[in-house]
Parts: sequence; C-alpha cells; structure tokens
Amino acid sequence: MKILVIGSGGREHAIIRRLAADHPAPELHAAPGNPGIAELATCHDLSLSDLDAQVALARQLSPDLVVIGPEAPLVAGSADRLRAAGLTVFGPSAAAAQLEGSKSWAKEIMAAAGVPTAASVTVTALEELGAGLDRVNPLSDVPFVVKADGLAAGKGVVVTPDRDAAIAHGEAVLTAGGSVVLEEFLDGPEVSLFCLSDGTRVVPLAPAQDFKRALDDDEGPNTGGMGAYSPLPWAPEGLADEVVRAVAQPTIDEMASRGTPFVGVLYCGLALTSRGVRVVEFNARFGDPETQVVLERLASPFAPLLLAAACGDLSAVPPPSWHDSAAVTVVVACAGYPAAARTGDVIAGIDAAEMLGTHVIHAGTVRDEHGALLSAGGRVLSVVGAGEDLEAARVLALAGAEAITLEGCQHRRDIARTAARDAQSDPVTQSASSAGSSAGAGTAPDAPSTPISDEGASA
Repeated sequence: MKILVIGSGGREHAIIRRLAADHPAPELHAAPGNPGIAELATCHDLSLSDLDAQVALARQLSPDLVVIGPEAPLVAGSADRLRAAGLTVFGPSAAAAQLEGSKSWAKEIMAAAGVPTAASVTVTALEELGAGLDRVNPLSDVPFVVKADGLAAGKGVVVTPDRDAAIAHGEAVLTAGGSVVLEEFLDGPEVSLFCLSDGTRVVPLAPAQDFKRALDDDEGPNTGGMGAYSPLPWAPEGLADEVVRAVAQPTIDEMASRGTPFVGVLYCGLALTSRGVRVVEFNARFGDPETQVVLERLASPFAPLLLAAACGDLSAVPPPSWHDSAAVTVVVACAGYPAAARTGDVIAGIDAAEMLGTHVIHAGTVRDEHGALLSAGGRVLSVVGAGEDLEAARVLALAGAEAITLEGCQHRRDIARTAARDAQSDPVTQSASSAGSSAGAGTAPDAPSTPISDEGASA
C-alpha cells in the first residue's frame, strides 16, 4: 500500500510513525513533512494552503490513500479537491469539516442531533457581549468561557474568572471581524476521544487526556497542549461506548441526513460533568498531543482502519485492539512559548532521549543549510514514553524530555502525575469516585482546575 500524509507537525509524525509499524509497512510519503517524518517517509515540499499542488502531487504519486492531518486544508476543501481527482481520502469534506471550522454551526448540529453540550450563545456585535455572558453565567460564580467562532490555530479560547478579561477577548475577536461563542462553564475532568467514521459507522479509539496550561499544576497561560496520557484509570467503564451512543453516532447520523457525510476522525472533546458527559467541542482531525499516546497503544494495524473509513466501510476490518501498557507524552516547547515563541535555536539530545527507550516526535523543527536541527515552532518536540503503568511511562517520558538540549526550552513535569499516583494507591476507588461525580473541575486525576480549549481540548 502507498499512503500520502498531508501535514508537517507532531500529529502527522505520530501518524506516519504508527503507519510505518504496520506489517507489512506501507510506502509512505508526506507533504511537506518535517525532519522527523523524513526518517520514515519521502517528503515533498509544498504549502499546506496550496490545494492545486496537493492534487498535482497526489496524481503524480497515485497513492492508495491520502490522509489529511491539519484542520486548515480540510476546512479549505483539500479532501473535496482530492476526491474529485479520483483519490481515496481520509478526511472530511469542507462542508463536514465545519464541525471544527464553525463552533456555532457545530452547536446547531449538536442541538439537532440531541447531543449533550454546554449551553451557549453566539455574539456578533460588541454591545451583545455583556448580555451574552449573563445568559450563560448569570451568577458569575464560575469562569467565563469565550471562544472565537472559527479556526484560531489553538489560540481562540479564553476561560477566566475575570469578567473584564472575558469581555476584552470577545471584543478583540469581534473587532478583528469574527464572531464569538459564549459558553456555559462545564465542571468535571476532561477527556479526548477520537472516533473514526466512514460516513455512517463509528469506531472509537482509546480515550486520552491532555494538559493545556504551560506550567506545572495547571498554572500559566493557555497553550496548544503540553502533554497527554492514556489510558485513563479513573474513567468510568464503557466510556467510549457511551460517547459513541450519545455523542458520535448521533452526530454522524445528523451529518449524513443533511447530505454532508463525515468521513475521517471526529475528535470529541468532552467534560465528564456531574450531569453526565457533555461535549465541549468537536474537531475534524486527530489532535496533538493526544495522537502520540493513543497511537502508541494501538496494537492492531492502523492503515487498514484508515483505508476502510475512507472507502466507506469500517465493518470490513476488525475493531482496533490495544496494548495493556500506558503511554505518556511530554512536550518540549521553545523559549518564550506561548506568548513569544523563539525559533532558530539548535536542538540536540534526541539520540540520547531515544537511547533511554523513548521516541521523539517532531512538531516544530527544521534543518538549516548545513543539516543542523533547529526549532521552528512553539511546541518543538513531543517525547513519548511507554511502560507497564502510567508511573513507568511518565518517568521514562520525563527522562527523555530532560535529555533534550534546546536553549531556553520548557516542559511540564507533572503530566499524568496525579493519575499515576491515584492508580497505584487505589485504582478501584479512584475510578468509581471520578465517574459522574458532583465535584468541581480539577478533583479528578489531572483534570485542569480551569478547563480550557485549544486544538481539541475542552473549555
């Protein structure tokens, strides 16, 4: 099998790494790829915004499958263009990708499908902001949730107890010409669940949890994600099946009934509230850094799953199976991230990290004319550790992250720490107390104290 993966980040590196582990391994191509991807696939230099170039490359390569990684080309119609050229594509059409491209439209779909989610109001004028906040947070006794309606590269959400800060963010979005979705704050821990869809059927992958704040103990500014782990020992049994029943399948059914079938991966960002599962948001692609840990645990072949979804028949392949081991990823970010990410610094220590038993995913790297590896983005690397339990996995991932040398770099040291500790002390009690508890956000293992949303995480 020949597969072309479109994208250049950590998500795409993780996808290609897992595809390369299939037996037999497919012939892999990436556009544009990155230095880490180049060790596993043939990379082709093109712009993610150049849909003509993507179609031309795909026609030249004639792959059995094209996998589109990032959200921007999906919303721009890359999958439509490739399908029109006769290619088999894993990724939703531009119309279906509006589940991520427009938060207000996603709310409309959820309402029609009866999917439980946070109450919300869409605001298009400055004078509506105050009244909108009062509607979704009438007592002002929980944080305000303010989201840019469209794609915002993971930087469109503010969750804050400060009403003035919430209004300021909304004003900034509106002044820039966008609209704003104001949401009810959801209590409870957060879960990310990828659901593969062939347009009709839904197959869930393993749940994961990520960490959005830049600093330990969920302090600091919002980021695109500083780490993730899987499995979730505290999650209620049967969570994935419940999400398929109450969230993913009704959404896929509603999309199909509107003539916009969703083919690809529906990323369900969820809050396990005192009232049950609630959708925080949908994404139309795999999320980063959760992809790194979910695919690390995937035991069954990956390419046949993606191909079956793209061909419209997930029933043609067995459901995915999973390793019993745990996986933790720790993101190594550049100096100044997220406010003022510094690029162009030399990266070293990857070989040392991998000699410890980790693997290192490239997310924001580039090589200069001399072949030196340099930082080229805010989240530069993602170090993945696997072990028999979460504690073993997190210790390994942390050791790998600390082997990386990059001037001014930063990483969190508490990824999966609470979940690992509680699982070792009393996993049965922990799992029961976390499922549907009435406690507020942050009481379950590693749940952020102020849930936030960014690149597929919650608000």
